[in-house]
Amino acid sequence: MGTGSSPCASCKLLRRRCAKDCIFAPYFPPDDPHKFAIVHKVFGASNVSKMLQELPVHQRADAVSSLVYEANARMRDPVYGCVGAISYLQNQVSQLQMQLAVAQAEILCIQMQQEPELPTTHPSMVDCDAKSLLLSGSNTSDFSDQMPQFLSYTSNSNVIQDPLKRESLWT
Repeated sequence: MGTGSSPCASCKLLRRRCAKDCIFAPYFPPDDPHKFAIVHKVFGASNVSKMLQELPVHQRADAVSSLVYEANARMRDPVYGCVGAISYLQNQVSQLQMQLAVAQAEILCIQMQQEPELPTTHPSMVDCDAKSLLLSGSNTSDFSDQMPQFLSYTSNSNVIQDPLKRESLWT
C-alpha cells in the first residue's frame, strides 16, 4: 500500500484493493491521481504493470517518469508525441544557430571595416556582404566552404545556456 491506509492512485482509479506488494504504489502516490490516469489512458494499466515487472527495481522510477512524460506528450499531440516536441526544438535550435552565424558574420565584417587596411589587401576584399554570402549557400556545408573563418569565430554570448529553465510544454 502507498501512504498509510490510502490506496495508491492506480488502485483508486481501477477501484480495487491495494495490496502490500502493489507494483504501482511506489510510483503513483494517492495524492497525484492525474499522473496514473493519463498513463493508464495512453498505455493501459496492464501494459504498464508488465513493463514495470520486467525492469529491475532501480530503473522503475525512471521508467515511470518517462511513461508520464510520453503520455502527456501523446495527449497533447496524439500523432507525434515526444517526437513532435523534439523535432520542433531541433528546428528552433537550427534557426537560432543560423541567426547566430549571421550575427557573427556581421560582427566580423564590421571589425574588418574598422581595421586599417593592410598594404597587401585589395580594397574590394574588405567590403564583404556577409548576409549575401551566408544566404547564397543552400545548406551549411556550402556555408562552411565559403566562409570557414565564421565557423571558427568564438563568442561569449549566452544565447542558450539552459533550455530546461523555460516553462515546460508538457505540464
